[in-house]
Amino acid sequence: MEVLSFEMTPFCENCYVVKDGGEAIVIDPGEASDELLDAVAGSKVVMIFNTHCHIDHAGGNAEMVRATGAPLVCHRADLPLLRGLVQQGAMFGYPVQPSPDPDRFIEEGDEIAVGAVSFKVLHTPGHAPGHVVLVGDGLVIGGDVLFAGSIGRTDLPGGSYEQLLHSIKTKLLPLPDSTIVYSGHGPATTIGAERAGNPFLVGL
Repeated sequence: MEVLSFEMTPFCENCYVVKDGGEAIVIDPGEASDELLDAVAGSKVVMIFNTHCHIDHAGGNAEMVRATGAPLVCHRADLPLLRGLVQQGAMFGYPVQPSPDPDRFIEEGDEIAVGAVSFKVLHTPGHAPGHVVLVGDGLVIGGDVLFAGSIGRTDLPGGSYEQLLHSIKTKLLPLPDSTIVYSGHGPATTIGAERAGNPFLVGL
């Protein structure tokens, strides 16, 4: 398995590509950059996966769907955000193309496969109502839930600080300390490092 990271958009968002056995999943395409398109050109893209549907994570959906023909998935609770991408962009002065509707919705406990690797979907609301993460093979692709030394913001529509901390406590902190966390912004970290040193997690 190979995990590739691409920093994109003015929001410095991390888009990830997970490859295995000639297949690939594109996670959170904030835009369809040439670098991203080149990275998946030799693979069968089996899914475009939105951890949540803020513009910096979903703004490239339309172009990636056109380029790859892959199905788009997100959690049902984030459908209003997905359908409001253009309006989100207007709020930040950042134009984006409307996203197609998802081909299917993902739920807590679903299994996502790429090649021989399988990930479990966990619903982790707080930053966005339909935020989900992928957990498997010693790693978490975590969107905007947990960062190195910080957590996701909760001041956007649908956000909740208490709900985010509950998601982290019940879904992420039970994972082994060695679990690598690939965050939606900034560098990768581990569950152990955040358990020991993240000031937002004191007392959880």
